[in-house]
Amino acid sequence: MSEPIIAATGLTKRFGTFTAVDALTLAVEPGAIFAFLGANGSGKSTTIRMLIGLLVPTAGTIRVDGIDVIATPRRVRDRIGYMGQKVSLYQGITLRENVEFYAGLYGIDGAALERRWGAVRERFALRDAEGERPESLPAGLRQRAGLALATLHEPRLLFLDEPTAGVDVASRDLFWQIIQDEADAGRTVFVTTHFLEEADYCDQISFIADGRLVANATPEELRAAHSDGYRIDVEAPLAAGALARLAAAGFSATHNGDALTLRRPQIDAPSLDALAAALGPAAIGGLRIEQPAMNDIFTRLIERTQVTAP
Repeated sequence: MSEPIIAATGLTKRFGTFTAVDALTLAVEPGAIFAFLGANGSGKSTTIRMLIGLLVPTAGTIRVDGIDVIATPRRVRDRIGYMGQKVSLYQGITLRENVEFYAGLYGIDGAALERRWGAVRERFALRDAEGERPESLPAGLRQRAGLALATLHEPRLLFLDEPTAGVDVASRDLFWQIIQDEADAGRTVFVTTHFLEEADYCDQISFIADGRLVANATPEELRAAHSDGYRIDVEAPLAAGALARLAAAGFSATHNGDALTLRRPQIDAPSLDALAAALGPAAIGGLRIEQPAMNDIFTRLIERTQVTAP
């Protein structure tokens, strides 16, 4: 396994007597889309500010792309792109003028600027917005422009703090397509969101509550551990032999008159083969497989955290 591109150990931040982040340990693999989820006030933004060197932790260690962030916070800023909850575009000047200003911060000008901005402009579909001022742009387009600027200096990591807040569903979908493209190009993406269904776009999910990490797994691992599993409703009764085959494949069955509800922690190719063998191939196409919602999983995690809290 490769070395984590983000590694935090025992990360803690106190403001007076209030502990915003409490002994948090996490690791992010290179090239992953990593979701960092939690309710408002859970410690998400404080954690990001420590990871990118804007806030000094009370305790713990942080390494980002091999750099000790606490010892040399300025060094890490050349390796990362950051987009906060409020897109950092200056009003009163055009998007192109914003580009030139941000490029200057990284020493990018001349032919290098034209090459990089030309590629970014096309990838983010910003050609028609280049001469507009940010305050005149729709929210979704403004968010895309903010992400474009965060990638202009070709960072290895992107930190995105609730990047789809305040945009419509279509713009959110497009934004996540762009994020996936960035990951496919080799960038690591660390993202927070309060739209919990967006976690399914991610390779790994960490939940934080009251400053403490309460879960860290893939979306499917979380579903297996913190839900009743995938649900499949079968309208016709099944023979005992078919039920036995399904039980052997990991399905549980609940009878409701002639109807039947099947559940399984995960649905994969072998489980679908078992369904086809038990129900018949023709029946598979008409089945509705209900995936456990990430909102429900998060609710369970919070409830369990509250029960076990000291």
